[in-house]
Amino acid sequence: MSDSYSSLGERLEDLLQVETFPPPAGFAARSQVRDLAVYEQAAADPEAWWATQARERLHWDTPFSAVLDDTNPPFYTWFADGTINVSYNCLDRHVLAGRGDRVAFYWRGEEGEEREFTYARLLDDVQRLANACSPVPASARRTQSSSEASLPPRCASGWRSPRPRP
Repeated sequence: MSDSYSSLGERLEDLLQVETFPPPAGFAARSQVRDLAVYEQAAADPEAWWATQARERLHWDTPFSAVLDDTNPPFYTWFADGTINVSYNCLDRHVLAGRGDRVAFYWRGEEGEEREFTYARLLDDVQRLANACSPVPASARRTQSSSEASLPPRCASGWRSPRPRP
C-alpha cells in the first residue's frame, strides 16, 4: 500500500507544477466560444474582458466602477459597487425583447413528469410570488381567506422579492 500512496503523492506533486490543463476534446467541441481570439483577449487583460462582458450582457441598475477588488485574498469581490436585479436579467429582459414564448427551461420530475417553462410564465410566477411575499400596509389590506393569509409565511425565508407586479 505504501507504494500506491507514494506514487499518488508523486503524481499530486507533479500536478501541482502544471499551471493549465487543456479541456477534454469532447468538452472543447461543445464549447459556445470557438474563436481562439476571444480566449486570447480574455487572457491578455482579464479584468477588461470581464468588464466588457458584464456591461454588454447584463442590465445594471447601478453601473460598477471597479471590476475586481483583490485587496483581501482569498476573498475577491467582483463588481462590488454595481447593483443588478437578477430576476430582471433572467426574465424581464427576455420578455421585453419579445422572447416571452420561448422556453426558458425544461423540467423533469422524479416520477417522469415533464414541463416546459417559458420566460413569460416564469416572470408571471415570480411576480405572483413577489406580491405574496411583499408587505402590505394595513390600510391596503382586504379580507383574506385562511389559505391566503398563510401564503406569505410559506415564502422562502430570507428571500427578497425582485419587485412586485405593477
